[in-house]
Amino acid sequence: MIALDATDRTILRELQRDGRMSYAALGEAVGLSAPAARQRVQRLTEAKVLQVVGITDPLVLGWPAMAMLGVRTSGDPRAVADALGELTEVIYVVLTAGSFQLFAEVVCASTGDLLNLVEDRVRTVDGVSGVETFPYFALHTHRFTWDIP
Repeated sequence: MIALDATDRTILRELQRDGRMSYAALGEAVGLSAPAARQRVQRLTEAKVLQVVGITDPLVLGWPAMAMLGVRTSGDPRAVADALGELTEVIYVVLTAGSFQLFAEVVCASTGDLLNLVEDRVRTVDGVSGVETFPYFALHTHRFTWDIP
């Protein structure tokens, strides 16, 4: 684990706000030169604390069928998580406790595609003992900014 100082936390907050910010603007915001800001960002990226990506909206891109899948497994859920993570429609998988061993968020081009994904490709994964589908009606809150401890 990497130790974060106050400047690192400020850099992370600034990049949460605007991930396309130039190193010159970032350096000015945190009191560093542009090269020093770039070095800090590179260190945070190499330590896997920071990942700069483009966030897309599946609904705007024509993928209106979104759902959370609650997946029950028999055996080691990590193997099932690996298999689900290989499906292109799966955007993330989390291991959890409770009624489900896994949750997988999926996006599909249609409700028919969602049905086919669940019935033909998720339920047939070795180790899946049950799937409950929670379709999304809308994205209400989609936040990528949270306070850095």
